[in-house]
Amino acid sequence: MPTLPSVLAIINPLSGTTTLAQKMVLRDTFLRKAEERHFAPEVAVTEYPGHATELAAEATRRGVSRVLAIGGDGTINETAQALRRSATALGIVPVGSGNGLARHLGVPLNPIKAVERALNGQPVVIDSAEINEYPFFCTAGLGFEAYVAHAFALQPVRGLPTYVRTAFRAFWAYRPLQFSLDGQEKTLFSLTFANAGQFGNNAWMAPKANIADGRLEQCEIRPFPAQAAGMLTWRLFNKTLDQSPYWHGRSVTKATVVADGPLLIHADGEPLTLPEGKAEIRILPGSLLVLL
Repeated sequence: MPTLPSVLAIINPLSGTTTLAQKMVLRDTFLRKAEERHFAPEVAVTEYPGHATELAAEATRRGVSRVLAIGGDGTINETAQALRRSATALGIVPVGSGNGLARHLGVPLNPIKAVERALNGQPVVIDSAEINEYPFFCTAGLGFEAYVAHAFALQPVRGLPTYVRTAFRAFWAYRPLQFSLDGQEKTLFSLTFANAGQFGNNAWMAPKANIADGRLEQCEIRPFPAQAAGMLTWRLFNKTLDQSPYWHGRSVTKATVVADGPLLIHADGEPLTLPEGKAEIRILPGSLLVLL
């Protein structure tokens, strides 16, 4: 009797706004639907930060054909890290608060439909990127967005309303950042390197980003008067931010950012600090298989 192709679902019990009970229902649905499609399904539940990367790396070593990440952007990032440059394809089951990569790729936001897409879909090649040693698949950046990511990580409740409140409070305390970008001195409100077009929740920083073109969109937001904030926010959510005079973008394959002190950054929304004050950003073309 031939061996059935294996498929692993990695579940983060803590991520997103979905309860553990709901995730367990989703687990049972995955097992049933995978067996119906003649897969040999497995389930693993993460127990600590970075565990999804370890589980996915072991799956690639065992020759598992598909790995589903059931969680938020952080869980998807952790899982995808281990699948880069491998023959194992990533299935995205978004149950987070932003779901940036899923939204950009058109993955269903209904978890059961996303499971079906991951089991029925075909592998498609996309790019990934790195900021220093930290992989990202959606966006990475510094300035205001990193400032908000660090503040948001401290909040006890996730979700879009919490993010909006956090960003509103941060806006009044934040000051634009001074640094060197590829040797040119800059003062910017924010600086984003976008592989996908949005942060999540349909907040489109790089409306024309192509996730499989071998390039990143380097998006600069220049300092602006407070009265322009409302229009910029409207454009961010209406996919027209690139039409603002305060936005400047160009396609790059790499970049270097240097500051006088430690740099606050984020990679796919994960808040990080670079103590040395230097960020090296680069694209890794065609480095990940995603099930679509």
